Amino acid sequence: MKVLFTYDYGQEKMAWVQELGYEVVYVHEKNVRLDDQTRDADILVCYNPFPQLDIQGMESLKWIQLSSIGIDQAPVGYIQRAEITLTNNKGGYSIPIGEWIVMKILELLKNSRGLYRQQHQRKWVLDTNLLELYGKTVGFIGTGSIAGEAAKRLQGFGTRILGLNTSGKPASFFLRCYPMDEMEEMLKECDVVILTIPYTKQTHHLINEQTLGWMKDQVYFINVSRGSIVDEAAFLKNIKNGKIKGAALDVFEEEPLPENHPFWGYENVIVTPHNSWISEMRNERRFALILENLRRYTNGEELLNVVDLQKGY
Repeated sequence: MKVLFTYDYGQEKMAWVQELGYEVVYVHEKNVRLDDQTRDADILVCYNPFPQLDIQGMESLKWIQLSSIGIDQAPVGYIQRAEITLTNNKGGYSIPIGEWIVMKILELLKNSRGLYRQQHQRKWVLDTNLLELYGKTVGFIGTGSIAGEAAKRLQGFGTRILGLNTSGKPASFFLRCYPMDEMEEMLKECDVVILTIPYTKQTHHLINEQTLGWMKDQVYFINVSRGSIVDEAAFLKNIKNGKIKGAALDVFEEEPLPENHPFWGYENVIVTPHNSWISEMRNERRFALILENLRRYTNGEELLNVVDLQKGY
């Protein structure tokens, strides 16, 4: 079987794939096209080659392994019609993103940005408005692996950790999990709200004028999921009127964030370039999953992280 990679994991790792009995083809994601080299691949290991690579012409394609957790870049409709198996990298970035969430909560409560600005200006001014994380209620919209890693790391801070998921099913490290139809009740309790839910048609603009209205006044908000889950116009309105005291946003509806976007100009909004998933272990964990799934595929075993295309995650 032929496997097409759009990222080069190095000679040694690619050799491990060949040792499993695969023919390995590598073409950089920006350069990959449908041609004699790629057309007959059985497996595609990639992030987002789909703007350049017409997978409808890949008649042998049976399985796509994404290096991302989200699947919104993939042509899900065609994948479903063609009965192609889709797997993602669920859990692969959960540890660094979990750490990132804790960092941003503390940066917001402790006004790190303002103090750093004073350092650059060589100003010695005491900030008496800093807050404790101890005793605060932290709520996660979505209780998957990313939320779980963050919740685990928040255990030592003396916080109340709440979660929101489809059915309200319990999750480790959460004091209580609410079902989606009790979102209002959950949000009214939270001092910090963190968005970690997958992006689907159902979660598009889940954070809107109504759901923002359910949150406490002076709430802190962090988004490490997808920008399109947030109605940015409504969000900006609530930044301006002070409903949201501070926000840390790593994802946006349009990326890269345009230079003229209002988010850049707010002192109480931390903007980062979809960076929360990065760590020195990202390729090691990612390739470990890919190699294990390729081993399973050759042995006819169940693959890890098969996406439910009906649910979208």
